[in-house]
Amino acid sequence: MTDRARGTRVPRPRIRRLRAVVTDVDGTLTDARRRLDPQALAWIHRLEAHGLPVVLATGNVLPIALALHRFLGLSGPIVAENGGVVYDRRDGVDRVERLADRAVAEKAFRRLQRAKLPVRRLFTDRWRESEVALEPNVSLARIRRALGDLPVFVEATGFAIHLMEQRAGKLPALVRILASRGLALEECVVLGDGDNDVAMLRAAGFGVSFPSGSRRARTAAGYVTRARFGRGFVEGLKASQILAGAS
Repeated sequence: MTDRARGTRVPRPRIRRLRAVVTDVDGTLTDARRRLDPQALAWIHRLEAHGLPVVLATGNVLPIALALHRFLGLSGPIVAENGGVVYDRRDGVDRVERLADRAVAEKAFRRLQRAKLPVRRLFTDRWRESEVALEPNVSLARIRRALGDLPVFVEATGFAIHLMEQRAGKLPALVRILASRGLALEECVVLGDGDNDVAMLRAAGFGVSFPSGSRRARTAAGYVTRARFGRGFVEGLKASQILAGAS
């Protein structure tokens, strides 16, 4: 399958209107150096001002995602650790749910160590509750070969390699947390750039990726922007026309 043509608009489903935005963080709201893009942040403020919740769906840990969520004044929930942890604040109460067992990932990491692979945990791994995240200094292929038939999900984001229980992932976590808000992914603009975003991009009402994204992410998206990184985030939102009918 070939990548989507850049800047090509794909008609979105007409059954439901777009009511929310789901976005990855690193490489999507940021530039290549992981600095937040001011134009992307300005659009997030516009969305929230029009009553359109922004949902963070990230491979990063909850403390980092929650800090960003609060500093930006977001109203949507958070999917952290690639779907291993979800957060929402409802009726004045902070609620956190762990959806994957970190013991599975720890077992996989120990097998990589026994195989003498020079794997190194990310600094943020000390805060992870549901997975193990590694620096991308060893190829994904070597890691998968070393793990063999161990029932663990291995995914690369471009910034890290994640070891997760097989039931984990952004898509099942999003389906669960959005349903609690009376939302479905078919009603969302979804923006992402990594292999870990593929499933949610395919399920989106309007899926957006970027030329700076992975090949699989570009193929899964309904719209691939011309601009890269955070500027592509802005272009994708404009193409979705999510604010066209906003009051």
